[in-house]
Amino acid sequence: MASTDRRENESGIEIKPVYTDDDAPGELELPGEYPYTRGPYPDMYRGRPWTIRQYAGFASAEESNARYRYLLAHGQTGLSIAFDLPTQLGYDSDDSRALGEVGRTGVAIDSIADMEILLGAIPLDEVSTSMTINAPAALLLLLYELVGEEQGIASSALRGTVQNDILKEYIARGNYIFPPRPSMRLTTDLFAYCAERIPSWNTISISGYHIREAGSTAVQELAFTIANGIAYCAAAVEAGQSPDEFGARLSFFFNAHNDFFQEVAKFRAARRLWARVMRERFGASNPKALALRFHAQTGGSTLTAQQPESNIVRVAIQALAAIAGGAQSLHTNSFDEALALPTERAATIALRTQQILQHEAATTETADPLGGSYYIEALTDELEARAWELIEHIDELGGAVAAVEQGFVQAEIENAAFAWQQQVEQGERVIVGVNRYAAEAEQPIELQSIDPAAERRQLERTAKVRAERNAEDASAALERVRTAARSSENLLYPMRDALHARCTVGEVCGVLREEWGEYDRERAPG
Repeated sequence: MASTDRRENESGIEIKPVYTDDDAPGELELPGEYPYTRGPYPDMYRGRPWTIRQYAGFASAEESNARYRYLLAHGQTGLSIAFDLPTQLGYDSDDSRALGEVGRTGVAIDSIADMEILLGAIPLDEVSTSMTINAPAALLLLLYELVGEEQGIASSALRGTVQNDILKEYIARGNYIFPPRPSMRLTTDLFAYCAERIPSWNTISISGYHIREAGSTAVQELAFTIANGIAYCAAAVEAGQSPDEFGARLSFFFNAHNDFFQEVAKFRAARRLWARVMRERFGASNPKALALRFHAQTGGSTLTAQQPESNIVRVAIQALAAIAGGAQSLHTNSFDEALALPTERAATIALRTQQILQHEAATTETADPLGGSYYIEALTDELEARAWELIEHIDELGGAVAAVEQGFVQAEIENAAFAWQQQVEQGERVIVGVNRYAAEAEQPIELQSIDPAAERRQLERTAKVRAERNAEDASAALERVRTAARSSENLLYPMRDALHARCTVGEVCGVLREEWGEYDRERAPG
């Protein structure tokens, strides 16, 4: 007898007891063909497996460099740099506002001296590097380029991605510095700079990850991420750039969450949505601009402090969803991250999870392995349709920047997060080890601790940089940044000169703060 109870997933999509060919589409396109639902490349992982890119960074440059070299030696295939909170907010480690936060959530980078140590003995022409940095993204990319030059590596040989997605900071993460519109200028200035100097670099990773971490549904993650992408493309076009050119260097960053089938469908729907946007809205015809490529990270917000070893299973399921959905690179979270920064043991287990999936689970044998599943195809269609409705509403509000300024996107996510928490507290959604199957007593696990000496070394190094540089050259370079901020000049060139003159990230951001002001969400409209 068929089940009659109604069930919905967290996006509000009704899940039928069974799916049939009535729910499936007609003939599917092949992977590598518009609209790229089944993948951006014809052979997908048969030609090249996804990049194993474990996110890491803590304490000072010395400790983080050691962790990167450890991961590379144990089979990681790309770097992913995590920066601490002061760096993300454009403050130097010796700023009074950085007290207690230096090296806590990532590595502290104040100047080129730090970046030289961070990347020491790492061949930048052989590895690709992702940097999760947004408000001061241009500065960290410029430091990376300068260190590459010191290693004798041409800028054209550098490969990687800088997140550079400031809109999602206003929406979900909160690590913004300047108001939205000057921030958008920095974003598109970086696009133009890389086109001229670092052509193999992905200039933005448009992030749905943090939107989902803030409590959005899968539909909202899709819609708000694509809407942000539209805003970046519109700004680049307005600045005179070609969508076929800058579009080929765009990438995306999505969350791999717990609902396995919805996540697979979400990734497929994202590719279809983006191909439609780039062709119909921006007139792009370059297949590299039409085909969405993305990095995925397993869901940090799904990790539990209770029974933390259970997170190993969650991470494996989420990683498999990203792989079945066609991710180009993947980070798997460590099981202890709900409690602290990962220990070396936990980071190794996370790395081994990807290696087992890549080498033992036959995940690289065929493209889009779930394509044609009645359920997956129906979910893909439904997610696409619901996300498109939300994108159209954002259009009516004036686009993503206007929607952020009006507080619409933030309110939508907050409402979704509240509804989810209510369901968990009422037991309608089961979180194993939290609201069901809780343990009376749990065994303690080893946690990572930060050596206090790391912060002292960081402060001493920054003070030494200021003491030993040519003060007149540094001051003149900062004034050139100020002059450029008041004009329409591409800011990356004078900022590069300032960093080369041993100015710090905090000093350059300080000049821009004086010229543009800071964004205050409490005083923003909406």
